[in-house]
Amino acid sequence: MASSEDTRPTRSARPSPSRRGRPRSFDRATALEKALLAFWEHGYEATSVADLTRAMGIGAPSLYAAFGDKQALFTEVVHEYRARYGSFGDRALAEEPTARAAVERVLREAAAEYTAPDRPHGCLVVHAATNCSTPEVEALLRERRNANIAAFESRIRAGIAAGELPADTDAGALARCVGAVLQGMSQQARDGASRAELEALVDVALAGWPRG
Repeated sequence: MASSEDTRPTRSARPSPSRRGRPRSFDRATALEKALLAFWEHGYEATSVADLTRAMGIGAPSLYAAFGDKQALFTEVVHEYRARYGSFGDRALAEEPTARAAVERVLREAAAEYTAPDRPHGCLVVHAATNCSTPEVEALLRERRNANIAAFESRIRAGIAAGELPADTDAGALARCVGAVLQGMSQQARDGASRAELEALVDVALAGWPRG
């Protein structure tokens, strides 16, 4: 047993390697979702870094460290939006037995998604392009919209090959028509159109669908 006069040096306390540095003090997935909602509500150009940090509940240094700059964050937001909120279109095109059934499902599910009461209305990819003057962001959003139209065209061409549609159907024009209806529904939802009103629009749009 050591006496009261024991003068042996004590080991100084040092932080272990795993405890060095400041741990991230926020949940990245939650912060990303809040950024997504901010961009969805206000668009890319009108959403400032200050708006983002306020919505995400973090400081600018944390934003830059976790996500990069505003443009890099938005790019990640677009991918997250497509995976979480925009994948209904891909599922419909893959699962429905005919091109018409697939397009109808896309449009009717869009009517529900674009007017959901618990989040901003319309489509982020359409709305975020409003007044956008950043070329890289414009290109990203244009690529996503064009990818949708290309997917419609591919499904329509499959329908033509299967005899569901007349052989002389202009697949490209019909796909662009579907894309125009979908983008118009987004804007009308932003302007206050209800799900029922968008469903009625779908009925009118599909009345002109070519018959095989």
